[in-house]
Amino acid sequence: MRYYSDSPKVDFDSMPEMAPYLEQPEAMYVGCPGKHGYLNLGFELNSEGKSILRELDRRAPLIVQQELYFDEELPGLPCVYILSSGGPNVDGDRYVQNFLVKKDAMAFVSTGAATKIAEMKRNYSGMLQTITLEENAYFEYLPEPIIPCKHSRYISDTKIVADATATLVYSEIYMGGRKYYKDGELFQYDILSVCTHAERPDGEQLFREKFIIDPRDNDLRLIGQMHDFDVFANVVVLAPKGKAEEVYAQTEPFYDKENRLAAGITHLPNQSGLLFKVLGMEPGPVKKTVREFASRVRMAVKGKPIPAEFPWR
Repeated sequence: MRYYSDSPKVDFDSMPEMAPYLEQPEAMYVGCPGKHGYLNLGFELNSEGKSILRELDRRAPLIVQQELYFDEELPGLPCVYILSSGGPNVDGDRYVQNFLVKKDAMAFVSTGAATKIAEMKRNYSGMLQTITLEENAYFEYLPEPIIPCKHSRYISDTKIVADATATLVYSEIYMGGRKYYKDGELFQYDILSVCTHAERPDGEQLFREKFIIDPRDNDLRLIGQMHDFDVFANVVVLAPKGKAEEVYAQTEPFYDKENRLAAGITHLPNQSGLLFKVLGMEPGPVKKTVREFASRVRMAVKGKPIPAEFPWR
């Protein structure tokens, strides 16, 4: 397992898109205690063959308590929620999250609430994630949406190391901003930079996807970008080829003009899995579409669906 002492530094200062946002915050400096969140979760089978949260190391403001087993369809699935004691991400925040699912183990991780990226005057907020899946591991990571507020700056890098027999369902949902705040705050953030890349344990590169959104330089209301939609979801699925093809065959792209919801699917390079994208107007229908797709993946791999979301979620 990786621990806080040997975790890589979260430093995106060399990224060209972040060059205008390197000024130190006036209050608390970049990465100071309370602004350098760290989380290390490791799941494995115990002596009875049950998946458990074996390793847990965290630093404020990130909080994780014990795993729960509330999934009625998959009662042996440990479920963990990531919380934050620090409120929204502010300028100068840096986060590291490491997830390891060992051989034959399974896990579900989400967040307790949406992640708000607060308005910023100096610097940016950055997240470095590593997801490692061993043989036949199964991992669902379905966090709540990210909400970039006016003049916020956010960059993330997610590295996935997955065995060819492992399955990962990894989703990201991005709001356009605080849609109902005062007169509305859609697409008024400064920069949103998101990179996801994957490889095999031997270093074979599978894919790399990066999008940089700067609403000041790009009209996101153009066709081919967000157009009339306000919410965007990106779902990465890594799975054995046969299982991925089964899910692909069951997933139809659609454009629901009446409900203003659309979704599409494609194959990832190197026969590594699938990429599913959803556009909508509100987070609820987008989350529901993502969850239905994730349930299709679980049915293909585990033979069980994902239960309906809790009403309070």
